[in-house]
Amino acid sequence: MMSLLPISFILISLFALELLYFKIADHFNIIDKPNARSSHTAITLRGGGIIFIIAGLIFYCYSGFQYSFFIFGLVAIGTVSFLDDILTLNNKVRLAVHLLSVLLLFYQWELFGLNWYWLIFAAVFVIGTINAYNFMDGINGITGGYSLITIGCLFYINNQVIELTSNDLLLIVGLALLVFNFFNFRKKAKCFAGDVGSVSIAFILIFLLGQLILKTENFAYILLLLFYGLDTATTVFFRKIRKENIFEAHRSHFYQYLANHLKWNHLVVSGLYMLVQLLINALVVFVVSDSIFAALLLTFVSAILFLWIRFMVEGKERLLKGEG
Repeated sequence: MMSLLPISFILISLFALELLYFKIADHFNIIDKPNARSSHTAITLRGGGIIFIIAGLIFYCYSGFQYSFFIFGLVAIGTVSFLDDILTLNNKVRLAVHLLSVLLLFYQWELFGLNWYWLIFAAVFVIGTINAYNFMDGINGITGGYSLITIGCLFYINNQVIELTSNDLLLIVGLALLVFNFFNFRKKAKCFAGDVGSVSIAFILIFLLGQLILKTENFAYILLLLFYGLDTATTVFFRKIRKENIFEAHRSHFYQYLANHLKWNHLVVSGLYMLVQLLINALVVFVVSDSIFAALLLTFVSAILFLWIRFMVEGKERLLKGEG
């Protein structure tokens, strides 16, 4: 594992590179303008999440070019997401690159020995998770904070439970998240992650979770993303009931209701999501472990509790009919 000196050097380098990107984004007018679906009111630099790709490349060089196919996939999916941020690409082009990146991920995981239907299922699940992570990126601090909780938990597992990946990768990604959060986890954010950020960090986390699941053969570890999953799944469910187009942009997530309708401070909402997921992670690591029954029970109880909270807070009319 890296010593204090290289950690400090990498942290300073990430700060400097993020500030350099801000200069470039400002020069080329890479900004996010508020609209009717936005949760913010001021023009803000977009694409600060490019730091996650940079972190991946720093790790790649520092480690002697480890996990090549994963890094190639990260660069590909991050690049197309960045271009989509500034140009708005054709959906077919974006989906094709996503699929290519996922296939590179599968090659890194050595999954091509599985039956074809498992590969299709895995591809749909991974692409769906990446897009869900992207949809959840809507207020200051939520993507950076939530991802930092996940990385921190994976670092603990890697060192105290079972070795799943390189500690250096976890540390460098964690440093990138600290840098990003410094500029984003604040009342008036200096930058937003953009698709390049939310998609890239989702790709990194899925890679790490996949390594953990393949190493332990324990699918309960997918619950390390449970709270995001519950918000996404219930939101899609209610939108289908209301006969809305689930592929259109919206502000129907629970975190969006708290931030936009109830006017909760963005950082309070983000902190709440971090805290809840941290509690779930603790239960997964220390209670659930490798028990399938315990994992299913935790998922069921969490889902019921979350649905009850949504009905209590948002109301039946709003959730089922779109009123209010």
